[in-house]
Amino acid sequence: MQKFMKWVEDKVVPPMAKIGTQRHLLAIRNGVVSTLSLILVGTFFMVFINLPVESWKNALAPYSATIILPFRLTMGLMAIYATFVMGQDLAQSYKLDGVTGGILSLGAFFMLQVPVSVLTPKKAPLGFVLPMGSLGASGMFSAIIAMIFAVETYRWFNKHNITIKMPEQVPPAVARSFEALIPGAVIITVVWLVRDIANVDVNSLLLELFKPLTNILGNNLIGALLPMFFIHLLWSFGIHGMSIVGSAVRPLWLIMLDDNAKALAAGTAATKLPYIAPEQFYQWTVTIGGAGATVVVAFLFLFVCKSKFLKEVGRFSIIPGIFNINEPMIFGAPMMLNPYMFIPFNLVPLVLTTISYFTVKAGLVNGFTTIPAWTLPAPIGGYLSAGNDWRMIILIIVNLAVATIIYYPFVKAYDKKMVAEEQAKPADDAKATPANA
Repeated sequence: MQKFMKWVEDKVVPPMAKIGTQRHLLAIRNGVVSTLSLILVGTFFMVFINLPVESWKNALAPYSATIILPFRLTMGLMAIYATFVMGQDLAQSYKLDGVTGGILSLGAFFMLQVPVSVLTPKKAPLGFVLPMGSLGASGMFSAIIAMIFAVETYRWFNKHNITIKMPEQVPPAVARSFEALIPGAVIITVVWLVRDIANVDVNSLLLELFKPLTNILGNNLIGALLPMFFIHLLWSFGIHGMSIVGSAVRPLWLIMLDDNAKALAAGTAATKLPYIAPEQFYQWTVTIGGAGATVVVAFLFLFVCKSKFLKEVGRFSIIPGIFNINEPMIFGAPMMLNPYMFIPFNLVPLVLTTISYFTVKAGLVNGFTTIPAWTLPAPIGGYLSAGNDWRMIILIIVNLAVATIIYYPFVKAYDKKMVAEEQAKPADDAKATPANA
């Protein structure tokens, strides 16, 4: 075990840590995370209209199109919100003006969309409109490509000093506009040539390209296990696994969730949704209480262990863990770089993923369609995210029980070691005290 941990620490961790600080991945992560507040509000309306009461659904049916509008204008437009923040973040990482980076990214993204002419109603036709299909999670790939192209073009022109410089007396907002004029003209022209003249539908092309990967991650057991394997392996060595792995796969997870929500809204049964494993699948049924489902460890430390240190860790970790904040446990136990906890910390997520995968696949519980607040206790968050399905609560309780069984012998062994150290410490202190003290 020690040799394996040293090999991972020496060979695997350094390159993964480097990936975790890569500026483009950081910009993508920050852009997606920035949309969550709006999405949380929007998904409330999806939950509201899908409460598991038949009379309630029937009463709201005539108003469903209106009630669901906040969902469509938050989750349905998330690529727009994310594009600006991603562009702003990447530009700032290059010490460039963030607002300009965001605006140029947004312009490139909109240029990838093709407006359609709507001739209805006849008395007041709408004219050209942008279809919403590629403005939400389905448009995240084209948003990322547009953002990277726009900001990197902006950086190149800035680096080679090919910009219009204004006198210092000119207001900063006006000066920024002129500085972005040349790179902006190039960005818009290039995207126009690709999308409208060459007629290359970048978004559809990217979706087709990544569709096999989405199917593997969302509807394949091995694919569902892979994110959990890498996230927890990295956490075991002190690296925030979700920051690294999540940056790469979260756009795919969002597409899965968006397709599930669209399917549900179109009348597909909640147990037959397109994808099994969007991010909420892991959040509510696997990483219960945080990475490694460590909320059960907090209970074991507090109520089973004899070590004073572990009891104290359990005491200050249990409440945050219930609300899915497990840094106190990760760094307090610690779970990372701990030979006693390495096996269960990495094994539990794989076992829970397997149980949950087959449960959702068999239609024993609903699939996931919404994003409740991540700080909700798992039974509540899982119930809401799965379309108010009480069976999800049972699945979560079963998974907690399984996690407890797996962790128990390892926690007991760790407790035995800690107790021995605590008992040895007074004797060591007594030996170190002078006889005439």
